[in-house]
Amino acid sequence: MSDSLNRRKFLQATAVAGAASLWSPSLSAETLYEANVSDIGKSKWDLDSPALCVDLDKMEKNLKAVHTALKGTGVGVRPHVKTHKCPAIAKMQIAAGAVGVCAAKLSESEVMLVNGIQNVLMTGVNVTASKIKHAMELRKKYKGFIQAVDNMQNARDLQDAAKAAGIVADVVVDLDVIKRSGVRNGQPALELAQFVDKAPNLKFHGVLAYDGAVQHVEGFKARREQALKTFEPVVNSYELMKKAGLNTEIFSGGGTGTYDIMTEVPGFTDVQVGSYLFMDHQYMVIGGKNNEKEFDDFAPSLTVMATIINNSNEGKYVTDSGAKALTLNVPHGKIIGEPDFDYNAGSDEYGSVKIINPNKKYNVGDKFEVIVPHCDPVVNLYDFMYGIRNGKVEKILPILARGKSQ
Repeated sequence: MSDSLNRRKFLQATAVAGAASLWSPSLSAETLYEANVSDIGKSKWDLDSPALCVDLDKMEKNLKAVHTALKGTGVGVRPHVKTHKCPAIAKMQIAAGAVGVCAAKLSESEVMLVNGIQNVLMTGVNVTASKIKHAMELRKKYKGFIQAVDNMQNARDLQDAAKAAGIVADVVVDLDVIKRSGVRNGQPALELAQFVDKAPNLKFHGVLAYDGAVQHVEGFKARREQALKTFEPVVNSYELMKKAGLNTEIFSGGGTGTYDIMTEVPGFTDVQVGSYLFMDHQYMVIGGKNNEKEFDDFAPSLTVMATIINNSNEGKYVTDSGAKALTLNVPHGKIIGEPDFDYNAGSDEYGSVKIINPNKKYNVGDKFEVIVPHCDPVVNLYDFMYGIRNGKVEKILPILARGKSQ
């Protein structure tokens, strides 16, 4: 019997600790596994819809592809778990060679830590007293937890909390790239880093810098030019810290859209890829280095199965999978096998499919397999995803950090 079907091994691998904590997962791996184990072995076309599916062959190919592309560049991979929110998948990423993972939120970080992911870097900042206290409790239990800071008062608060907890907290400084979060580059960034470095209960590890605005710029040339331009002040801050003798072991950022561009940034250590694992329609349309029409460095592995529930309107099919299954992102979902169809998830419960150049006629009860518009928010809509191999369910992957937005 394979590990995916071995209940004991499955539960050991995804066991959740600290059930009494407000931050702990409300859904256990055991509950999700037992509720859906009967689906193992089914054809994906027989699953009740909407059903979130991941093609395991394609996902595993993507896991290897990013490391192959970056081999020899000196840039590592630190995947962002906000994309999949699944400890089991995070373990696959670590096994493939990742240096650790990133998490956007404190609750997300905890789900990873308590489920055996040893190195978690939180990219968001904790500013409230309750979150700071909880972050210190996590750091006390898990030595591989690193958190970010982007202002002086927050650094003072972290120092006070770490001292009260009797620990030395590991910290990175978040640098401003797109005027969203992060300390201003140049002297303000240097002063913050120096404060952290001198604080007796904080340990400075380096910097974060994420340019979210450039990830979906269409055309590789335009994307590269914008990415390198926006990183010029970031590199300046990094150089100031390096000259000041500060620890610069971490210089992390970037994403799927710029994973093969960040290798040109001086001192850069690792890229925070997320969507590479699943891909989605938003990324597919931006074009890649070797294909201007489609970003095909990674295969789209994440889909939603949707069932036609009405075909009485000429030129349109209605499905059972709307915004609550696919979100409202654009471009719309892309139907596998019907490249010209337009799948609009504009209604909460219903999807509307505009029929364009159909390859065949569809009846009520037939299913579409839809490449998701934007993988991160779609994953957050489901308790688990079906791991599909050769068209059949091989395993159940609990999304234990679903809804963990605190």
